[in-house]
Amino acid sequence: MRLQFIGCGDAFGSGGRFNTCFRLERESGGDILIDCGASSLIAMRQLGVDPNGVETIVVSHLHGDHFGGLPFFILDGQFYSRRTAPLMIVGPPGLDERLTQAMEVFFPGSSTARRRFETEVREVAPGGSIDVGDVRIEAIEVKHACGAPPLGLRLTLEGKTIAYSGDSEWTDALVDVGRGADLFVVEALSYDKAVPQHLDYAAFRANATRIGAKRVVLTHMGPDMLARLADAEHEAAADGKIIAV
Repeated sequence: MRLQFIGCGDAFGSGGRFNTCFRLERESGGDILIDCGASSLIAMRQLGVDPNGVETIVVSHLHGDHFGGLPFFILDGQFYSRRTAPLMIVGPPGLDERLTQAMEVFFPGSSTARRRFETEVREVAPGGSIDVGDVRIEAIEVKHACGAPPLGLRLTLEGKTIAYSGDSEWTDALVDVGRGADLFVVEALSYDKAVPQHLDYAAFRANATRIGAKRVVLTHMGPDMLARLADAEHEAAADGKIIAV
């Protein structure tokens, strides 16, 4: 199994990086996207990733740089990529309604247009879990105001656990998100400056031993963090980077 960073930037594309989108390429079964920010389809095209290979999209929270690419992804399947395989979208409570609203704002009438493929939206509450085929998705509420519960995610598949912080200021819930994970992808918007609703690297580093993840990769980095990557003790993501899990 491999994880590819389709996009690892913050909301504003700091460092020329695309919005958040990670691709899990499995040994068997279709690909899984973790988040699908507004620029995700563009990034996938640039990297030569076939959207039709994606079977499931898991969304951490309902901000545009994390779920805003969904209308484009769905309409690409309908009109350009000629998708026929079902698409499962999993995310926090409120996802179904917010996705419909986004599609109607961007492309009026698109949310009710007949498609060649089935689209199913499943919502998972904080503290809950959901099984999609052989993938267990666990949702843990973190701290990030976005009009719906923000989630840290744990995906267990092929005997491995991939954890993702989503966007969040420091909370002990992040210990539960990343605890013992084979791979923990964690936000590091700034190096040591506390930014409301977001995680600074210093706060994570102070708790990394408690979390005990086997491998940590930093993502969602703003200008301050990008300028100080050489000072970090953990590796950083880059658009296109591929990691074996």
